Amino acid sequence: MRTSNPVLARLGRAAERERAAGYAPAGQFGQPYPTAAGYPAAPPAVQPMSVDDVVVKTVTLLGIVGASAAAAWVLVPDALLSAAWIGAAVVGLVLGLVISFSRMANPALVVTYAVVEGVFVGMVSKYFEVVAGFQGIVLQAVVATFGVFFLMAMLYKVRAIRATPKFVRGMIAAMVGLFAVMLINLVLSLFGVDTGLRSGGALAIGFSVICIIVAALSFVLSFHEVEEGVRMGLPQRYSWTAAFGILVSLIWLYIEILRLLSFFQGDD
Repeated sequence: MRTSNPVLARLGRAAERERAAGYAPAGQFGQPYPTAAGYPAAPPAVQPMSVDDVVVKTVTLLGIVGASAAAAWVLVPDALLSAAWIGAAVVGLVLGLVISFSRMANPALVVTYAVVEGVFVGMVSKYFEVVAGFQGIVLQAVVATFGVFFLMAMLYKVRAIRATPKFVRGMIAAMVGLFAVMLINLVLSLFGVDTGLRSGGALAIGFSVICIIVAALSFVLSFHEVEEGVRMGLPQRYSWTAAFGILVSLIWLYIEILRLLSFFQGDD
């Protein structure tokens, strides 16, 4: 199994170890399964992941995010909105990093991430829709987000955009760079320094547009990982990891579109 994607290479090696172990019981890795007749039986087959598996898992995670967001919207009072927003963002970031750097697929952790991110999305959405008074902005952002997602899926399917090694390296550099800029901007804002990146001016609009473009292109990386994972025969439970990658891009894209729409509505 050769791939230029380090994440897929790592998952591929983990999958090989699992197949070699045959999912044997604890303490019996690599040992044949005994039968009543006393003859060794073949270890249970490892079901490989498929595109349908990823689709089902992605829809499941989106449902969890939606339910969590709706619950947070209704149950969390406005006085605690900021605290819940920040808390969910921090916990979601930690969980996201743990999942991203984990050597094994962990469905329970991915589901937990979806619940936490649902709270974050719900609080951010409620702020823009209710507190800031931008009526209808949440529905507009949701429609735009899924519109971009399906457009990118179509472009990838017809191979209008390909995940070449150069494209992958460029995307990773762009995402790391944007994350660094946003982190620095957040730290400066805590000390009362306004860089203008999130204040609604021309610079803020331009920065949001760049974030939206990069977030949209990140779907290409996710689609490529799904395609390569299926080709490499990764175990079925790794479809949760693939679905996690798509979910992260969807949430990032939604938040950036929501913010951009608020800039234009704020000028009315």
